[in-house]
Amino acid sequence: MADVFHRSFFLNGPAGRLEALLWTVTRADPEFVAVICHPHPLFGGTMHNKVVYHTARALHERGAPVLRFNFRGAGQSEGEHDHGRGERDDLRTALDYLQAEYVGKPILLAGFSFGSWVGLSVGCEDDRVSRLLALGFPADRLDASYLGPCSKPKLFIQGTTDPFGSRANLEALLGTLAEPKRLVFIEGADHFFVGHLDEVSRAIGAWLDEDER
Repeated sequence: MADVFHRSFFLNGPAGRLEALLWTVTRADPEFVAVICHPHPLFGGTMHNKVVYHTARALHERGAPVLRFNFRGAGQSEGEHDHGRGERDDLRTALDYLQAEYVGKPILLAGFSFGSWVGLSVGCEDDRVSRLLALGFPADRLDASYLGPCSKPKLFIQGTTDPFGSRANLEALLGTLAEPKRLVFIEGADHFFVGHLDEVSRAIGAWLDEDER
């Protein structure tokens, strides 16, 4: 793993302070920066979730500063859960921070589960975001019609036994999306990719390699 310096702090969010953690890098001029959104806070989701952590590590190993934060009402973040509405504004606060800290750098926006649904809805329309990464996208449960016209590079990583996003529904969704897009199934993996997190990291690395060609 690249040299990492942890910075724990609070962002001034629209509903109060948002707990945040930034992994910086020694490289003075990173190619891109990243932000990752965590799973549903009403079911224990925070920025310390294992899938979120391993995603952060995979991106940090590519030399990217990585920001994680807790949505309103999660961890030490103030406010109350808002079913994805206010959480979009929380994410925009995180993007504002990255834009100010790393002026002009493209932002890769990643999310797991609920965080992927919230994250992609913001990332598709925000010009500061250049690439989108969704893990465990809950295609069986939530409306994803907003993704249709999104022409930014998109990677979906899904377990084949995920009860919240079936293979059939993910394949159907991908069929409606604009290019560029990629869907990777992790064979035998559940929603949390238990026992398969190394495969998730490799899929992220392969996508980044392909995108850089």
